[in-house]
Amino acid sequence: MPMPSKRRSVLVQSSVEACTPPDTSSASEDEGSLRRQGRLATSTPYQGHSHPAVEHWFNRVIQGSSTSSSASSTSSHPGGRSVTNSTAHAALNANAAATALADLMAHTQLDTPLITDNHSAPPDVTGLSERSSIHLERPQVGSLRGASRSYNHHASMMETADVQQPDPNQPRPEGQQMSPLEGEPLGVVTNWPPSLPAALHRWGSTHPKSPCLTALDNAGKPVYTLTYGKLWTRSQKLAYTLLNKLSSRNEPLLMPGDRVALVFPNSDPVMFMVAFFGCLLAELVPVPIEVPLTRKDAGSQQIGFLLGSCGVTLALTTDACQKGLPKAQTGEVATFKGWPRLLWFVTDGKHVVKPPKDWHPPIREASNDIAYIEYKTSKEGSTMGITVSHSAMLAHCQALTQACGYTEGETITNVLDFKREAGLWHGVLTSVMNRMHVISIPYSLMKVNPLSWIQKVHVYKARVAVVKSRDMHWSLLAQRDQRDISLSSLRMLIVADGANPWSISSCDAFLNVFQARGLRPEVICPCASSSEAMTVAIRRPPEMGVPPPGKAVLSMSGLSHSVIRVDTEEKLSVLTVQDVGQVMPGALVCVVRVEGTPFLCQTDEVGEICVSSGSSRLAYYGLPGMTKNIFETVPVKPSGVPISDRPFTRTSLLGFVGPDNLVFVVGKMEGLMVVSSRRHNADDVVATALAVEPMKFVYRGRIAVFSVSVLHDERIVVVAEQRPDSSEEDSFQWMSRVLQAIDSIHQVGVYCLALVPANTLPKAPLGGIHISETKQRFLEGALHPCNVLMCPHTCVTNLPKPRQKQPEVGPASMIVGNLVAGKRIAQACGRDLGQLEDNDQARKFLYIQDVLQWRAQATPDHPLFLVLNSKGTVASTASCLQLHKRAERVAAALMGRLNTGDHVALVYPPGIDLIATFYGCLYAGCVPVTVRPPHPQNLATTLPTVKMIVEVSKSVCILTTQAIMKLLKSKEATAAVDIKSWPTVMDTDDLPRKKCPQTYKPPTPEMLAYLDFSVSTTGILAGVKMSHSATSALCRSIKLQCELYPSRQIAICLDPYCGLGLALWCLCSVYSGHQSILVPPLELESNASLWLAAVSQYKVRVTFCSYSVMEMCTKGLGSQTEALRLRNVNLSCVRTCMVVAEERPRITLTQSFSKIFKDLGLSPRAVSTTFGCRVNVAICLQPNRLGKLAEQGTSGPDPTTVYVDMRALRHDRVRLVERGSPHSLPLMESGKILPGVKVIIANTETKGPLGDSHLGEVWVSSPHNATGYYTVYGEEALHADHFNTKLSFGDTQTVWARTGYLGFLRRTDLTDASGERHDALYVVGSLDETLELRGMRYHPIDIETSVIRAHKSIAECAVFTWTNLLVVVVELEGSEQEALDLVALVTNVVLEEHYLIVGVVVVVDPGVIPINSRGEKQRMHLRDGFLADQLDPIYVAYNM
Repeated sequence: MPMPSKRRSVLVQSSVEACTPPDTSSASEDEGSLRRQGRLATSTPYQGHSHPAVEHWFNRVIQGSSTSSSASSTSSHPGGRSVTNSTAHAALNANAAATALADLMAHTQLDTPLITDNHSAPPDVTGLSERSSIHLERPQVGSLRGASRSYNHHASMMETADVQQPDPNQPRPEGQQMSPLEGEPLGVVTNWPPSLPAALHRWGSTHPKSPCLTALDNAGKPVYTLTYGKLWTRSQKLAYTLLNKLSSRNEPLLMPGDRVALVFPNSDPVMFMVAFFGCLLAELVPVPIEVPLTRKDAGSQQIGFLLGSCGVTLALTTDACQKGLPKAQTGEVATFKGWPRLLWFVTDGKHVVKPPKDWHPPIREASNDIAYIEYKTSKEGSTMGITVSHSAMLAHCQALTQACGYTEGETITNVLDFKREAGLWHGVLTSVMNRMHVISIPYSLMKVNPLSWIQKVHVYKARVAVVKSRDMHWSLLAQRDQRDISLSSLRMLIVADGANPWSISSCDAFLNVFQARGLRPEVICPCASSSEAMTVAIRRPPEMGVPPPGKAVLSMSGLSHSVIRVDTEEKLSVLTVQDVGQVMPGALVCVVRVEGTPFLCQTDEVGEICVSSGSSRLAYYGLPGMTKNIFETVPVKPSGVPISDRPFTRTSLLGFVGPDNLVFVVGKMEGLMVVSSRRHNADDVVATALAVEPMKFVYRGRIAVFSVSVLHDERIVVVAEQRPDSSEEDSFQWMSRVLQAIDSIHQVGVYCLALVPANTLPKAPLGGIHISETKQRFLEGALHPCNVLMCPHTCVTNLPKPRQKQPEVGPASMIVGNLVAGKRIAQACGRDLGQLEDNDQARKFLYIQDVLQWRAQATPDHPLFLVLNSKGTVASTASCLQLHKRAERVAAALMGRLNTGDHVALVYPPGIDLIATFYGCLYAGCVPVTVRPPHPQNLATTLPTVKMIVEVSKSVCILTTQAIMKLLKSKEATAAVDIKSWPTVMDTDDLPRKKCPQTYKPPTPEMLAYLDFSVSTTGILAGVKMSHSATSALCRSIKLQCELYPSRQIAICLDPYCGLGLALWCLCSVYSGHQSILVPPLELESNASLWLAAVSQYKVRVTFCSYSVMEMCTKGLGSQTEALRLRNVNLSCVRTCMVVAEERPRITLTQSFSKIFKDLGLSPRAVSTTFGCRVNVAICLQPNRLGKLAEQGTSGPDPTTVYVDMRALRHDRVRLVERGSPHSLPLMESGKILPGVKVIIANTETKGPLGDSHLGEVWVSSPHNATGYYTVYGEEALHADHFNTKLSFGDTQTVWARTGYLGFLRRTDLTDASGERHDALYVVGSLDETLELRGMRYHPIDIETSVIRAHKSIAECAVFTWTNLLVVVVELEGSEQEALDLVALVTNVVLEEHYLIVGVVVVVDPGVIPINSRGEKQRMHLRDGFLADQLDPIYVAYNM
């Protein structure tokens, strides 16, 4: 698999990161060692050529590829799963290579091949175990991606949904109905205290010297031993102080029952314990939380919400901790994001007061009042508070005492977090009930010395230790110092996370090493617990005479269907789990179905474990609905009868009851990922990833696995931290191995695998990865990976079926169908020119040059043009006579040298020279061709275009200025073009003042007047021929539509070289006599407010601009409207601002422009769009009429916006929907059809007329259509019929021109001046640009709009196809570390909104996507640049 390519700078990690090894200590819960005995070793050594040694495997895959259900591919190759991940540089050097690679991509199936007799297994790229081949009972592919539940609901939404049926062979449970399992009865011990405060009171008075808790420093030295006497007196002092010494406005601050936050560091168990029992004695409710280190800790905001909802106003902490908290300017503790305002109280000695002799805290029997609140973070990242009552707390302590056989005065070593769960239950609560001595090992000490807990067990002869798998794992890594240690004193080693899939290997490995040091195998006691149900099950210590521990080897494939199937250890696709012992005393346990009604499971079925016991009377604080669901579940038998009248608590543990009534846990609800209705456990996937060797590229225990919902199914995402020294190739190789290992072991595809730099994943409070925060960052594009591999082609199997093209319906049936359905045939026309009487003097003249001569005589001093420079001052002007005289000089210079009919290229910057030489050519009988001059700073790319137009237009002469003439013949120009082959170049700067003898009169108005050359968005250079009659008709039509008279002023901010821009600059003013204020768009680059300031200064009512000008104003002036107002810029004069374009109206841009400049008086109705194209430069213009003129009759209605269903549009259907409905696309009318113009919508293939509800090609018939292509550079044959086409049915006489744009007509409810209902034309996009994918027609702009919305740093986007792969190019307007965040976001959004799989994501710098002078994207140029590897991308990701 070729690798993704990346610009070097992205790889460079800052030196700090390179030096500090990440905190692997935070290896967390996910630590665990290898779960699989068959260790995945590498079998393919990395060879030193361009990509990892996968060719062999690749070829094998291609031969043995299973043709799986492939609804997933793009157009031409329905079976293709594109497999690739390639270096753009290597692959794209030669086009041949590109095509070969693309073919491979299109025809390779990256699905683990089904292993049949004639193919051996694929070579072991993951290095699967020592065995030579993999034995996989791989179910048939159908079952593999069984129909997803969640997907069926959406079938109706997804066009033609391909719902896969579940595989009939999938395993189903066959066992008996399980019966609830009861723990042994809770023994009644006479001297058990009636409540925990009572126990504390008893030990504090009777055994005051007895040690309660020993705290250690970071060197492992005991710092302080808290005795029961001290604990009792200090707790009393604190309770008295809290109740009596804190007041606000003479009212006590706290009342019994109020909640108080406990903010203590992990290294200070003593202060925590005093604060906790102090609160209990004061009848306050402690809420222990983590110390917030920064204002933006992962999950800290959620903790704030919890504190707010609990009504916490006071936080207890230590002096040292309070000093370390972030402070505001006032010196007080800063308020953290999302937190309520808190009063911070330091509980150290000097702040608390000794109570008077007669004050005693109330010691009551355990009641159902809340004792404390423990926080818990859900899978989605929200934090809930679990309320534990006094009676539940006591019952749990009693059950633990009985289950663990705790006796008075025992010593226990606790490595866990004492603030919550097992650390709190054993190390703070049960220990006090039994007067035990706890040695508390802080996390910071474990990081420095992982053996510390074992040393303390040895020193203190501890009988019990409470640890997690990772503590055992770490101590194995530090074996060197284990010599003189004995663990023979231990009677119980409680493994708190014994329910994790990798705890068994930690236990086994730990036993192997420490059995020699006195550790007895039977003392290892895994237990299972959850915040909601507290301890669910624990393996009893050996002296209780319990059955021997059990071990189950289960088939992964069975587990994914929630079925238990025992398998053999040799296989890789098995999960080995250990039991977590027996049910707790006094508890009733059952297993229920995870979804829907809680039916009891069968004995061979995995479900959620539920518990009912005295210690399970808990609740979520302030969430009665969720409390009912979780804490008051009523399991039922298949008949629907409840199994018991007791409510059960859902533990969120997934498991089953095995032989000997042992409880087995195979996963947690938090880690459950349901992909295509099969269940996978995040922890299992982590274990598989950890087992892929070599592990030297990523940190073990720093791997997060979660699922995201994309296109109606869950998709698996794996994120790991990469070591700073691993190379790109190494990491990529490891990633490919992980993908294959997960695919072969779990039979599920990974959607995205991302590697992030060391130490950048959000941490949970005590190490470990904050999964929900990681997921949030992934979805927001804030993860900043340094390597990413997306596999949508292999994962996404629920795409709708590609559309099958129906055999074409003939045009006649189409018309009949429309008539029957009552649909109009889609045609419309502007006002009839014949009936429009106007006093148009210019109509007398057949030729535009005659109009100029007439104006020069009739109104010689009437100003026609005024050009502004970037400072806003007038650079040059021209009256009718001045323009005529300048044109005569040019004609005189040409007449002797050129023949009539010769083509002349005019290479001028925008200005009067250009207009004067244009008329000079007409006077001399030559044909002008306007050409944009080359850019002096960018000759290499702009000069060849000039050369090409000059050559293609067969110009015999170039007219230009002296400066440009020098440029054309300069040394720099030689590098770009062959300057010797220029035709004659004349400069017109100092022409002699000659009068030409007489101007040329063309024999007929059908003669060629000028050539209009431009480059289309698809990169084709085409010149169209405009005859004299078409030129006059164009001017007359625009004059009538826009009501242009000599008294008018209009402002034009357009380029004058082609299309409507050329007509407005050079033709319209001369024809209608109005004055044009000309603003060259280039000048806006140095002064963005130039155009708007001119409009305001000259009080212009009608103005024209392009989208690029509008964008420059929106981006450049968006924040400066206030400054403009102070400069007296006022736009209330503007009645119409028309955007000249050859594309779908950009509705968001026009709306934001209107919104921004509304403050300067711009009317929201003023902005409208126009539409023209090569065959007819002005089909629609939308002049708005505001105020009085509107009543005088020529007004047009406002442009209307409709919302169409984007999915219907892909099938060439137009379905109107409500604004805001899903898949709705807003389209703005392209303008009002000009007088004399007729428009019809025709089928692109049959050329028959279409009805209103169809999308088809816009055809136009009008006296100002161009008469034909002069030449189309590159594709002559394709365009022969563009100018004279006839319908194949219906009106077969009219001659139409094909615009090459898809659109539709709608009759709106608006009426125009004549009382007729107004027909609106909606242009959807260029036919040449559409993408045919999966049998449907996509418009690039729609995909691009979705992509731009995906992340704030995407500045621009362009899409195109490359051998049936969709390529998305995004410009990154942020730091380069964000580049890889975009890959997943772009892939997700295109899948969700367009049901397309992105093949390649290319991230480039801003400005790389080429844009033409009209502001339109040149996607084909971009495609050529991509294939020729000229984009210098930041990153290229090839999705597999």
